[in-house]
Amino acid sequence: MTGDRQFRGDFNVVIVAQAGRFSYEALLFAASLRDTSPDFQGRLLVMEPQPGPLWRDDPRIDRDDLRTALLSLGAEILPFQSAHFGSAYPYGNKIEMLAALPPGEPFVFFDTDTLFTGDLASVPFDFDRPSASLRREGTWPIPQLYGPGYSGIWRALYDKFGLDFESSLDLGQPDEYWRRYLYFNAGYFFYRCPREFGALFLEFALAIRDDPPVELCCQSFDPWLDQITLPLVIHALGGGRDTLPEGLLDGSVSCHYRLLPLLYARESDHVVETLERIAAPNRLKKVLKGHDPIKRMIYQGRGAKVRALFDRDNLPRREQAIRNRIKSEGFWMR
Repeated sequence: MTGDRQFRGDFNVVIVAQAGRFSYEALLFAASLRDTSPDFQGRLLVMEPQPGPLWRDDPRIDRDDLRTALLSLGAEILPFQSAHFGSAYPYGNKIEMLAALPPGEPFVFFDTDTLFTGDLASVPFDFDRPSASLRREGTWPIPQLYGPGYSGIWRALYDKFGLDFESSLDLGQPDEYWRRYLYFNAGYFFYRCPREFGALFLEFALAIRDDPPVELCCQSFDPWLDQITLPLVIHALGGGRDTLPEGLLDGSVSCHYRLLPLLYARESDHVVETLERIAAPNRLKKVLKGHDPIKRMIYQGRGAKVRALFDRDNLPRREQAIRNRIKSEGFWMR
């Protein structure tokens, strides 16, 4: 077991940042971590993909002021190479960067579009039992009329890797309902060793991409490959859906907001107040205004206009309906 380490907060927090929106999100991420988690004693590692044949353009953070601002918040920027994905599947960054992290050191990976609203050091991680975000919709698979259902598709994947399918099921959910099957959003995940997790993540992802079971012949892997693979990795390493107390990550401690218009549309007043507080200092404001959606949403009041369109106690059930309403009003940005 990880002992006292899980309560002191001396683990690595990891994100991937590259040119464009993700580097600005990384700065908001770092600022919110420092603001809300004063007892966090670990490292903040910003993993940066390096140029190579799999990238159409240079993926590195392309502004010196962003890089300086991240360093001023205690972030460490570490390079990694893209050997398998790159521009063709940029979500593969979160798979390939794991090989460049310090071996044997517990880590929690987060997508950059995450904001901390509470103390991360208070989260009782058990790094021997990995898990990932349960804030998700039933986006994959999409069973076809004359093809296998959820059970047939998922069982084929578990069988491919010699994993026990039955023990992964939530038997409290109905058969052929997507929640019965182990499925995560890859917005965060954690484990005791990034190299061990990453090796399995890469092995499984490449095997699914390059040699999928016949039961998956009508299924899309883009952009879902990481989320198809993630539950298999977590199950293989002895984790599951219930290794963290409810209500902390994707709750009182962190918010995976996806995009700023969605944050203003559906998140709590506390999330909005946290965002605007951490973005207020002039030294960060000067940098953040370089990204047009941040400038307009936070500093020019467009976010408040989006927020006025929705009743947080009566939101549309599907995210797409929220997006469509924002777009119809001309307020959508990404």
